[in-house]
Amino acid sequence: MSPPPTHPTRKVAIVGTALSDCGRVDDATPYALHAQAARRALADSGLDRSVIDGFASAGLGTLAPIEVAEYLGLRPTWVDSTTVGGATWEVMAAHAADAVAAGHANAVLLVYGSTARADIKARRRTANLSFGARGPLQFEVPYGHSLVAKYAMAARRHMHEYGTTLEQLAEVAVQARANAATNPDAMFRDPITTDDVHSGPVIADPFTKLHCCIRSDGGCAVLMVAEDYVPDAAKAPVWVLGAGSAMSHTTMSEWDDFTVSPAAVSGRLAFERAGVRPADIDLAEIYDAFTYMTLVTLEDLGFCAKGEGGAFIEKGRLLRDGGLPVNTDGGGLSACHPGMRGLFLLVEAVRQLRGEAGGGQVRRADGGLPELAVASGTGGWFCSSGTLVLGR
Repeated sequence: MSPPPTHPTRKVAIVGTALSDCGRVDDATPYALHAQAARRALADSGLDRSVIDGFASAGLGTLAPIEVAEYLGLRPTWVDSTTVGGATWEVMAAHAADAVAAGHANAVLLVYGSTARADIKARRRTANLSFGARGPLQFEVPYGHSLVAKYAMAARRHMHEYGTTLEQLAEVAVQARANAATNPDAMFRDPITTDDVHSGPVIADPFTKLHCCIRSDGGCAVLMVAEDYVPDAAKAPVWVLGAGSAMSHTTMSEWDDFTVSPAAVSGRLAFERAGVRPADIDLAEIYDAFTYMTLVTLEDLGFCAKGEGGAFIEKGRLLRDGGLPVNTDGGGLSACHPGMRGLFLLVEAVRQLRGEAGGGQVRRADGGLPELAVASGTGGWFCSSGTLVLGR
């Protein structure tokens, strides 16, 4: 019997990105935000919608990718609806890159949209994120162990083990807000201080309100294509160089170490596959539903040693002109957080690498544009992680 046909491995590039309207959007449905982001990403790419043969979506409706694809008028032959929380989009992007590289798809559209803030305002949902009480979570949910409480408990453990301070955690929020100041799409741009962070209402010790992500509306889209399509694109490509994913636990009792996230695995894999080191990276886009997420993910990606995250972020290190610009759009703490924010990390990384970030543009020490970026998403309560390395 003859061997099955094989496809040559193709390079994969992101050629289109876009945001929908973001922040406070009271007059649109999630479907409309999906469509708006998709149209804008296609326009950004300069390619015709007919090239799209792959589609990835999650977080909306009963049959998320099918409903959204129908709304957009797409009939894809490759589909992904992976759902692993905030890491969903980095994991999906890795799947899409593999599919394109192998020849199973030529152009994959990843799109997300949510009216989380507007839904709460209209009382279509509550602000309490509930994962139900079936399966393993039945042993935690009845005792009020909320999502915020899980992260707060982990942060307290890091403080106990390594002497991390509230001042250092607060610096994450302060620097995120400073980065948001130059982003016209950011929901909150006014400067804040560590005193502002400390004096806010306590949500779950040690977190006050400003340690926690904002609630917004919004969507975004990313178009990934095979290298064959790059010459027809309107803008220079941003290449997918390496990716990694990992899962850790669901119940807190199965989490081996509250100070280590699965980014320690996904990051190592992404860097190895890209053939680069953390020291080579010019900027990092990190999922920041809470300040502690940024700190521990920086450690786990290898930007500093375990336990040194607090000292690492001091003195403006995360600012766009700091030692390692992080969440250059303001992140989920200040720019937007409409739910599963991971796709926004890719949009911002691409904008920075293309030199399209306006007043928030990162520059290398020689004045040139950044060459390499990392985007790392976290799902659940450090349950899952997806990391991508992107380059010009």
